[in-house]
Amino acid sequence: MSDLGRLIANRYRLVERVGRGGMGTVWRAEDELLNRHVALKKLHVPPHLHEDEVQRLHERTRREARSAARITHPHVIVVHDVVDDEGLPCIVMEYVPSVTLGDVLKRRGALSPGEAARIGRGMASALRAAHDAGVLHRDVKPANVLLGDDGRIVLTDFGIAVESGTSSLTRTGELVGSIQYLAPERLRTGIAEPGPACDLWSLGTTLYEAVEGRPPFGRDTAIETAYAIAADPYEPPRRAKDLAPVIEGLLVKEPDRRMNAQEAEHLLSRVSGEATVPLDPPTRPEPLRTTAPDTATPAAPGRKRGRRTALWIASALVAAALVTGGLLLRPGGDADSRDDSPNRSQSQSPSPSPSTSSGSGNSTDPGSAASPSPVPAGYHLVKAGQGFSVPVPDGWTAKDVPSGEVAYIDPSGLVGLRVEVVEFAGSDPLQHWRDTEEDQTRRDNPGYERVRMSRTEFRGRPAGYWEFTFQGRAREFRGVELAFSGADSTQYVIYLSGPNATWNEHRPIFDTAVNGIRLRD
Repeated sequence: MSDLGRLIANRYRLVERVGRGGMGTVWRAEDELLNRHVALKKLHVPPHLHEDEVQRLHERTRREARSAARITHPHVIVVHDVVDDEGLPCIVMEYVPSVTLGDVLKRRGALSPGEAARIGRGMASALRAAHDAGVLHRDVKPANVLLGDDGRIVLTDFGIAVESGTSSLTRTGELVGSIQYLAPERLRTGIAEPGPACDLWSLGTTLYEAVEGRPPFGRDTAIETAYAIAADPYEPPRRAKDLAPVIEGLLVKEPDRRMNAQEAEHLLSRVSGEATVPLDPPTRPEPLRTTAPDTATPAAPGRKRGRRTALWIASALVAAALVTGGLLLRPGGDADSRDDSPNRSQSQSPSPSPSTSSGSGNSTDPGSAASPSPVPAGYHLVKAGQGFSVPVPDGWTAKDVPSGEVAYIDPSGLVGLRVEVVEFAGSDPLQHWRDTEEDQTRRDNPGYERVRMSRTEFRGRPAGYWEFTFQGRAREFRGVELAFSGADSTQYVIYLSGPNATWNEHRPIFDTAVNGIRLRD
């Protein structure tokens, strides 16, 4: 018999079925006590389940309600009640007249970058609130994003969410979530419980699908899809435009280098044309953070080095741009002034290392190897300091620069690699970058936008990673930098910049240089 018209818990009358998924059916219902519409989700119990499996489904439903109820945010569904119907739990939620993003993509096809960014901003904001409340969603995908008739963006279906401090409801080796949107670290290791970065990966795949009309790792079978997510690069999006840096930052295979929700929300705000959110809001609890919080205060030597070129891009962005024949290796100068230089070489650009990926956001993790990679064909080692060498592409020209830095430029004069070795005690590059980003970096560099800034490791040593874009005279540039300390407190910094439009061609040079660093221990 149809459930239409049934009264649940002597209060909620089922009016219309509005959705059906793997775990339940969602109805529009009339709350006869408060005379309002609500959404009621009824649990599905597949036949022939063992009793323990039925109990796990019941507990998941209750956890969905508890997880969503912990989050008070305009982009997260509001849970009103949990009631029992014939022995099965039902979740009573606010009713949002809407369609899902998944349905829109099926009916209308890909969205514009601006519209996708507006939706993504709401999702990132919802995830930031969820993570701050100690809740992981674990199933972020277009089908779980409601597009309200009034323009509201709502993240829903916390059916497989998990709260910090609770036991797992998954069995050993069991993965929950939709395969197309699972993060690579889960597929590589088979871990049952993800971290916040997994939700951000799923946001990236959703944004990619929103502008391209297909997921980034779609394959014919689930096994092939899983392998592609874990090991393969994705095809760079062709329609993303200004949304591309956000997608790149989110679809980084190493979770500790992936863009976080705060940075994603900030950049999506700009792309969508909405009011931007602050990059550094007041401190709040972050119980699910998987990397060290950015709160370490550098020692006195670290503060003083802000007036020198020790941590290069942040401390030198104000004025220390290398302009040799018009070339800019850091933002802050006339990056395009030698576009028509008669001295431009006609030699070919070097080929990237076979071990690196030219896919945007999918390059080999710099510094992840415990020992240096072999110097590939088309590169040669250059001594950059006492006991420190780095691979540089053949055919690049060395340039004299101040402060003992080593700098090389490519034949076009538009791509540059710089290396610096500085000896001083104590350093925290990430904190220093944050301290100087607004006062110096943004002020002195038109068009500066952070793509990603995060803590990482280089061969077991604490390190900082910074990627950003900035505007030259005729084109946009992108820069990437890795800073780390040696065993003797020596600071090592390596930096690459080049035109953003052809960044996929240049990024492997940075990966090859970093992975091939030789240094004394």
